[in-house]
Amino acid sequence: MSLPEPERGLVIRYSYLWKSEHDEGRDEGIEDRPCAIVLNVTDGNLGTRVTVLPITHTPPKDAKRAIEIPAVVKTRLGLDFERSWIVLSEGNEFTWPGPDLRPQPGQDLSSVAHGFLPPSLYAQVVKRFIELAKTGLAARVRRTE
Repeated sequence: MSLPEPERGLVIRYSYLWKSEHDEGRDEGIEDRPCAIVLNVTDGNLGTRVTVLPITHTPPKDAKRAIEIPAVVKTRLGLDFERSWIVLSEGNEFTWPGPDLRPQPGQDLSSVAHGFLPPSLYAQVVKRFIELAKTGLAARVRRTE
């Protein structure tokens, strides 16, 4: 199997670098986690730049900065049964595919993809992420290759 295309709404397994870790001088994420692709921009010379938002089990301190993933969606994506949120206040930007995509243990690169968010959930995520970005409340960490 081959690597999936970086489509909007796709949930991938990725070594996410939190903004706080980046601010401490780290350049590698501490753990692999599911992340949702919210933006992808292709430039013939530079490749495809992707922005992903992390998915976490930690409840948000501010409900406006995260969206809970419904249990039925988590099941369809093959994620665990704990409550999870898509964080809207920060994201990682990188050139696809980049070195931080993570296949499931013992599987090939096609296993980096869990599947797609439902269109209605994806639309909510993008709308709220853009709103936060416009007000300066969403940070992007630009990852190097």
